[in-house]
Amino acid sequence: MKALSTGQAARGAEVGIETMRFYERQGLIEEPPRTESGYRQYPPQVIARLRFIKRAKELGFSLKEIRELLSLRVDAVTTCLDVRERAEAKITEVQEKIRTLRKMKRSLEKLVATCNESGSERECSILETLYAEEDK
Repeated sequence: MKALSTGQAARGAEVGIETMRFYERQGLIEEPPRTESGYRQYPPQVIARLRFIKRAKELGFSLKEIRELLSLRVDAVTTCLDVRERAEAKITEVQEKIRTLRKMKRSLEKLVATCNESGSERECSILETLYAEEDK
């Protein structure tokens, strides 16, 4: 299997080069060997790992959680139940975020409903309410 340059690996995984370097600094992908001229030479398997990281991020996992998921894969005592529990915990976290976002939306809708759209920014009911909330 032929080694990949940073650009080739990034294109294969559909991530940016800077993203790859960041993941390398964070320990999510291993630092690859380099050519004599200093170019990184990634193994082809890095594409699957990068795609895993990308999908996990899209599902809301933090980089710390992704690091843990990656370590579970190589841990001989890890069971599917261990991974499922982490996914269930993420579902609970997402549900809480949804509740929080709905509450924020309702509050914003109330603010917008108070706006009469006329007057200067000094007379803006939205800004007045936000400043008043700051005092509490």
